[in-house]
Amino acid sequence: MNDGGEGSGARDADRESGREGERSARDRLATALTRRRLTIAGTILVLVGLLVALRGIDLRTVVAEISSADPFVIGAAVAVYAASWPLRGRRYGDVLAAMGYRGGTVVPTLAVFVSQTANLAIPARAGDAVRAYVMRTHRDVPYAAGFASLAVERVFDLATIAALAGLATGWLALGGGTGPLEIVSAAGGARTALVAAAAVSTATAGVGIVVVTSARADHGLGAWLLTRADGRPRLAGALEAGLRFVGDVQIVARQPKAVAAIGVGSLLVWILDVLTAVLVLAALGSGLAIGPLLAVGTLAVSVGNLAKVLPLSQGGVGLYEAAFTALVVGLTPIGASTALAAAIVDHALKNGVTLVGGGGAVASLGLSISAVTAESGDAEDRQAFRRA
Repeated sequence: MNDGGEGSGARDADRESGREGERSARDRLATALTRRRLTIAGTILVLVGLLVALRGIDLRTVVAEISSADPFVIGAAVAVYAASWPLRGRRYGDVLAAMGYRGGTVVPTLAVFVSQTANLAIPARAGDAVRAYVMRTHRDVPYAAGFASLAVERVFDLATIAALAGLATGWLALGGGTGPLEIVSAAGGARTALVAAAAVSTATAGVGIVVVTSARADHGLGAWLLTRADGRPRLAGALEAGLRFVGDVQIVARQPKAVAAIGVGSLLVWILDVLTAVLVLAALGSGLAIGPLLAVGTLAVSVGNLAKVLPLSQGGVGLYEAAFTALVVGLTPIGASTALAAAIVDHALKNGVTLVGGGGAVASLGLSISAVTAESGDAEDRQAFRRA
């Protein structure tokens, strides 16, 4: 009997040792595969893939196309895009006001500038946590509500982009010539971009329907889940945090006037974003009539931004250019070098305005980049822990 007991104890010890080894291996893997490192690696892979896909394009021709852009039209594009930022701030203020917090325009605009700059400058898309930190510091918005407000804003962004893409697709399909339907039936980068954009749009519509439906239904699911988690403090804490997050999002969905105001704001923001790209195409001498130019510019910007939803590269670099170029080449007689030049100028122009505005916002708010990054990272970790 003693031998059997000793053997059983040895087997238990071996199993425990094996579990500890597995946990240690998982910890080492988690340490190695941080979000920052994954983002940097993803950026490199996307850029390499873009270079391979565009290997048939003479880069000197692309540079020449960029150099030939009309500076006055490019200046107008910069002004149009800069004008969209107060609208972004006003819309974010409307989201916060609908959730019961002080909104306004100035501080939300500065917060949006800082967060978007962080997304460009700091790997792993740290901008969400940075914005939550800014609003917590300057508007006393709890972190959970800060992250929920970002979720609301993102759903409206994706829904608006998807709607604009649908309108542009309809215009092109009715206008004759090569349209989106012909691209979908063919092979190539444009087809991949359109299919990916359609998938993101469908997912966005699904999320929106679920949020609105659940916001208007009193099904008591939250109370039932909390009851099931009774006696398990960690699970109960995570559920409470998750339910607060969902509740904050649903508060907006229950207010038709707020939904309308945020929707109109989103539409204006993205119309100016599209107009910026259209002006860039015009500055490079696209040769398109105004109708096709607007439709193609709308679809290219929409699909390019939907491609950026995939967290594969820093600031969406490479993803946007690839989708934009593929759509323009697939739908128009514009050459690949001109389309790529337009994509590069459009994305660089927008990122440049963002970085300049972000620098001014950091100075206006008296923020320390290192302190904001550290504190916002802690806030994101706490939020993730509560949801775990």
